[in-house]
Amino acid sequence: MFEFIKGTIEFVGPEYIVIENNGIGYQISTPNPFIYSGKMNTMVTVYTYHYVREDIMALYGFETREEKRLFTKLLDVSGIGPKGALAILASGEVQQVVHAIENEDESFLVKFPGVGKKTARQMILDLKGKLQDIVPDYFPNLFNADKLQVHTEVHNTALEEAILALKALGYSEKEIKKISPELRKEQLSTDQYIKMALQRLLK
Repeated sequence: MFEFIKGTIEFVGPEYIVIENNGIGYQISTPNPFIYSGKMNTMVTVYTYHYVREDIMALYGFETREEKRLFTKLLDVSGIGPKGALAILASGEVQQVVHAIENEDESFLVKFPGVGKKTARQMILDLKGKLQDIVPDYFPNLFNADKLQVHTEVHNTALEEAILALKALGYSEKEIKKISPELRKEQLSTDQYIKMALQRLLK
């Protein structure tokens, strides 16, 4: 229904953002809302997916069309709903997920929150060989955990916001506490804390 929404960022929270367009505020759930924290009141384009079921109607948004395509593919897998698909996209980049599916890397897929061995196997069965339109130039060496870059912007409440976002993605208190000491050694933005935490949680 909506290919994308272009507007200004009015609110950023642990689970969703609000984009204002022509006087209407659109609540959009995204894999990592805090990537927009430095773009408050600026114009952005978010690629959207309108999810409609008997008991829910929601907008999900993504930075790129590739993310949106992978999200819709994941929804076709038995056992994965919108929240689970968002958590996978938040924890791993598109290339990482495609790499794991194409190489039947169950041990990597089960590191995502909410993905057990049964769901990982289902992802491989349902999606292997069907993701060419998402990453047309796919090669086995696409996976690159070093792509994440570090910036120097510091927010006083950044770590607390990052922890809220991790909980919203489905990570347990125990998992978060395990990596918290390492995170507290750094001075990063919320987005960078989340990326660092997800890297550690996926190891």
